[in-house]
Amino acid sequence: MLNTLWLGFFVVGAMAALAQWLLAGNAQIFGSMVEALFAMAKLSVEVMVLLFGTLTLWLGFLRIAEKAGIVDALARWLAPLFAKLMPEVPRGHPSLGLITLNFAANALGLDNAATPMGLKAMRSLQELNPRPDTATNAQILFLVLNASSLTLLPVTIFMYRMQQGAPDPTLVFLPILLATSASTLVGLLAVAVVQRLPLWHPVVLAYLLPVALVLGGFMALLATLSAAALASLSSLLGNLVLFSLIVLFVVLGALRKVAVYEAFIEGAREGFDVAKGLLPYLVAMLCAVGVFRASGALGYVLDAIRWCVEVMGADTRFVDALPTALVKPFSGSAARAMLIETMQTQGVDSFAARAAAIIQGSTETTFYVLAVYFGAVGIQRARHAVACALLAELAGVIAAIAVCYWFFG
Repeated sequence: MLNTLWLGFFVVGAMAALAQWLLAGNAQIFGSMVEALFAMAKLSVEVMVLLFGTLTLWLGFLRIAEKAGIVDALARWLAPLFAKLMPEVPRGHPSLGLITLNFAANALGLDNAATPMGLKAMRSLQELNPRPDTATNAQILFLVLNASSLTLLPVTIFMYRMQQGAPDPTLVFLPILLATSASTLVGLLAVAVVQRLPLWHPVVLAYLLPVALVLGGFMALLATLSAAALASLSSLLGNLVLFSLIVLFVVLGALRKVAVYEAFIEGAREGFDVAKGLLPYLVAMLCAVGVFRASGALGYVLDAIRWCVEVMGADTRFVDALPTALVKPFSGSAARAMLIETMQTQGVDSFAARAAAIIQGSTETTFYVLAVYFGAVGIQRARHAVACALLAELAGVIAAIAVCYWFFG
């Protein structure tokens, strides 16, 4: 899938450039494409430098949290909920701790760090699978919740915005929180309907109702605020939550006799190893996207969508954010490249760039996750996983666009 997508960027871009040359007489188009190719290669390195620091930093703090027992405590606290949602998984099974760790990395927006943990969790669940070629209910629920992209603290989105010169990188914190909550809720409900999970059981309600009430009350409060107040609150909460988590991890680690510095270095070293393998993928996708836009092909696609939206009498500002949404189900690196490219061409705090950032933070690479997670354990029959995951993906995109209009008008 990724090979086809990457090749398609170049092939379609070449066809669009030929059309501009032969039909419109634009002989400069090929020079623009070559210039975009080298400009994106340079940008890839600039983004990668900051990405090294971000992944290294957060995997270091996550290792402190792991050694301090925070992850194990979360797993024990969530055990009664997992017992109802994943009844075939025995209590205390190692997969539950790994799932919790994966969700924690996803919640912090550490996509690349979450993947190794998710693969370990899927392999652990596979040990309980009586039919190794067919996904179990527990594996499907884990994958759909993983693919619904529950992101409570999207630090990588903040990093991209900071790298592109945003004066307030955390401005999109609240919009992403609301949009990602919508995608996760839809994913959970979809799986619950198919698997007939007991969402109305008192134990499940004891976990879900407080979350729903807090979010509902929070949204009611937000509805009373102006756009300027919403943006200010989002910035404040984003920075406050970010720093509070760091203090919580370090202080709890120290209280529990963890050598916090050594634990941080251990985790940071792992973050460095994860980050250094990403540069080739970032270069490949950013260069392909740069060629695709410079050739005019992306413009043609967006113009066609914009025309359809105008015919329906709707606002068209969100259309420039759709490239991120269109490629996100197939490739995280392509969506990341589209996001960065939108920030560069539209402005980091333009409506389109903010909408693209919210989409990036509230959706997941559905087909990539399906291929990697199920492929790693040899599952060939995904059952209802694809339909449920795509439904959550669609909910995330729609919610992201709606929330962007709500916050930024």
